[in-house]
Amino acid sequence: MNTVTIEGQLRTDIGKKAARQLRSQELVPGVIYGGPTEITFAAPAKAFKPLVYTGEFQYAVINVGGKSYKTILKDLQFDTVTDVLIHVDLLELVDDKKVIADLPLKFVGVSKGVKEGGKLVVKMKSLKVKTLPKYLKEFIEVDITNLELNGNLRVSDIVTESLEVLNSPRIPIASVVMTRQLKQAEAEVKKDEKKK
Repeated sequence: MNTVTIEGQLRTDIGKKAARQLRSQELVPGVIYGGPTEITFAAPAKAFKPLVYTGEFQYAVINVGGKSYKTILKDLQFDTVTDVLIHVDLLELVDDKKVIADLPLKFVGVSKGVKEGGKLVVKMKSLKVKTLPKYLKEFIEVDITNLELNGNLRVSDIVTESLEVLNSPRIPIASVVMTRQLKQAEAEVKKDEKKK
């Protein structure tokens, strides 16, 4: 799995004034929690770009105070006016402690419904799962080959070993809908049949 390494510095001053001062130096304050102790740190805003501006699920290794912490991204805060990253929350991965993460869905195959002229509509791009860190993966592969016209694929249709899916099982993930051209063609066929 892809890993982003970020060099940071431990924060000693905590509070709004200290955070503002860090941001003025183009540093983003952050917190690493979930391990034995909570670590407050700051790192250059540029260092977070490959972690933040991607649809991929990946690890972040944060090097601060002479130690390395293997983490996953949990929360981001952006300035409401400038849209600049202003805070990062990371969850430290502990081998025997389950974590909750959003794993992207990767759709593979061409569905029967699309082959018949339908259009694939993706309704969910990720699933919320609970698992041990060793079972985390870049994405969950979803085979849509058997998805038929006007058919739905639901959360309950996804089989994942070692991952407990936390989303409601009834939620549709993807469906194949009839395109306008297909509807018109069907209507024409029905008109012709009535004439006979």
